[in-house]
Amino acid sequence: MQYLLSVIHDSSTLATSDEMAAIDVFNDRLQAEGYWVFAGGLGGPDMATVVDNRGGEAMVTDGPFVETKEYLIGFWIIEAPDLDVALKLATDGSKACNRKVEVRPFL
Repeated sequence: MQYLLSVIHDSSTLATSDEMAAIDVFNDRLQAEGYWVFAGGLGGPDMATVVDNRGGEAMVTDGPFVETKEYLIGFWIIEAPDLDVALKLATDGSKACNRKVEVRPFL
């Protein structure tokens, strides 16, 4: 089953060089152990644009879709046999990036 591990951040500061090195080690481990599907970092909310085309005309606005103190700053998509393995990997990922990680299964 595939899981989304969302990295949650509450500051405009980027990862330190030590955090980036730990993330690289974690990424290498995910790949070596066969859990890796895809991962990426994201720009901060100030770089977001929201498109809403649910009405008669598309509306495009700058900024995040919600006002919040925490936001998605990166993610891993992993392949894990079950939730327990995904949670263990998220625990290790949280330690590596020094941020909270939310785990959600793909449907």
